Amino acid sequence: MGAFRLALRKFSAFSESAAQANGLTAQQHQALLAVRAYGGPDPMSIGELAECLLIKNHSAVELVGRLVARGLVTRSPSERDRRRIELQLTAEAGPILDEITRKNLAELSSTAPVFRDLLKTLRRIAERATPDSGDDL
Repeated sequence: MGAFRLALRKFSAFSESAAQANGLTAQQHQALLAVRAYGGPDPMSIGELAECLLIKNHSAVELVGRLVARGLVTRSPSERDRRRIELQLTAEAGPILDEITRKNLAELSSTAPVFRDLLKTLRRIAERATPDSGDDL
């Protein structure tokens, strides 16, 4: 488990560095990823972004303001509920996210053995704990 924690910390530091190389803070990068990946029926709201990033609503408002100022996100009132502020990525955000993602995927592939070893260990532990359950991890 120590190797797993170390791999996570190294990846987090690498990802933060990749974001900074593109002029973003780690939190801005995470916000852009959250908006891009959101799967709701409507665009992500500021409140949903706050929940996703585990931050206060007013912090999300400030974060979105900085992303709007950078031209990476737009915000607009919902057509159905004018109290709801919806977020959309701009065309400028896509290439930045794509570049960071390419770098992050390459870094993750180099640490894949750590994750494979962890999965093997977890399966062995599960087999010892419940030999007749038939559950797969």
